Amino acid sequence: METALVLVKSEISHEMDVMRQLLKIDQVKEAKGTFGLYDIFVKIEANSSLEIADIITRQIRKIPYVISTTTLSVIPEQNKN
Repeated sequence: METALVLVKSEISHEMDVMRQLLKIDQVKEAKGTFGLYDIFVKIEANSSLEIADIITRQIRKIPYVISTTTLSVIPEQNKN
């Protein structure tokens, strides 16, 4: 199982719209609003890094009001929790 953390920027006042759509994606395990440079923190778990890339490019980035994403890949050897 692969894990990625995605930082999402959305259009102002549409954060909740984006978060509702994110939570409809099966592989999204967590989505939380944040203050600062990014608006939403997203945790994705999938079978492979290719599946994660597909989720980000074909699903998350196509959600209305998403401006940009930054993806942090978790180091598998350190993901033992």
